[in-house]
Amino acid sequence: MKVTKVKSASNSYHVYVGENIRCDLNSYLPKDYSSIFIVTDEIVAKHYLEEIKKSISHKHVYSSVIPYGEKSKNVNTFYQLHTDAIEFGLDRHSLIIALGGGVVGDVAGFVAATYMRGVDFIQMPTTILAHDSSVGGKVAINHEQGKNLIGNFYPPAAVVYDVQTLQTLNDKEIRSGYAELIKEALIQDDAFFQSLLASDLSSLTNDVLANQLNRGIEIKASIVEEDERESGVRKYLNLGHTLGHALESIIGYGVRTHGEMVAIGLLFAIRVSEKVFSIKLPYDQLLQWLNVNAFPIQLTNINKQQVLNRMKLDKKTVNTTIQMVLLKDIAQPVVVEISDEDLLNYLDSFLKEIENNVNLRMGE
Repeated sequence: MKVTKVKSASNSYHVYVGENIRCDLNSYLPKDYSSIFIVTDEIVAKHYLEEIKKSISHKHVYSSVIPYGEKSKNVNTFYQLHTDAIEFGLDRHSLIIALGGGVVGDVAGFVAATYMRGVDFIQMPTTILAHDSSVGGKVAINHEQGKNLIGNFYPPAAVVYDVQTLQTLNDKEIRSGYAELIKEALIQDDAFFQSLLASDLSSLTNDVLANQLNRGIEIKASIVEEDERESGVRKYLNLGHTLGHALESIIGYGVRTHGEMVAIGLLFAIRVSEKVFSIKLPYDQLLQWLNVNAFPIQLTNINKQQVLNRMKLDKKTVNTTIQMVLLKDIAQPVVVEISDEDLLNYLDSFLKEIENNVNLRMGE
């Protein structure tokens, strides 16, 4: 088992990554609690909810199951979970466990941050994507106008990550998680980036997966420790997300996975970086890897002005000017202001390029 300590100004906590550790959850609880409330989704519940309940030696264990997917990350789910917590009798000494992927972690974490002005919560990720969202303490729900616009900074009391739960993931979820690993590598570790490009997502072993997840967690933890509140270097973790979030809100939350949209956003950020800094980056290598691993990068009937308007809702936007995370080189991220005119031109050429790539793939 690998243990990573995350130090932040508001809280320090451990990230435990290993096999079968979900079966001994009591060992990872940081203190005694008056009651425990597990939040999960309908897919994860079928596999692990009863198992997790049995692993907790406590007479007051409750659970709520929310619908699977990004569409649950809304104010109605948030309110219902508060109602459930009240009805279960949770107090300020209770614990909330987020058992699931990024959606469950974000919603349950935001409930924990706001219930009685804040109770402890533990992240128990069950997806590859959640290796990123479970570390760093950003919790949120979506607004129909944009992703993660309603939220807070609220670190967990612990992260318990059993890699065996990843064996039940489908191809979409695997792709989604690896897009975030690619992002982390691009902003800090070229060797890690190259190792990811050599990975075949259809034949991952537990050892390879655990090693790559641990490296991604280390990168995320180092950035969070330096900048917990996203006033500086933590903004770099949004590489690929300015376009990715905009596409999610336009296409519809849950139609494609978050990571699949981020993958397209990474391509766009690399292409814009090349044009802004007059450099050559591994755009073609990343595109080939996405194609080999069956990422759905086609975009149909996308209006570039609508994309621009949604990108302006990004949390990094200042005075209606879009700020994008770009790369001067691998592991050399910067935040750059992009004018509307330039961004529309970049979007126009990028959308045509993506369309040509899809046409070539279909013609093979």
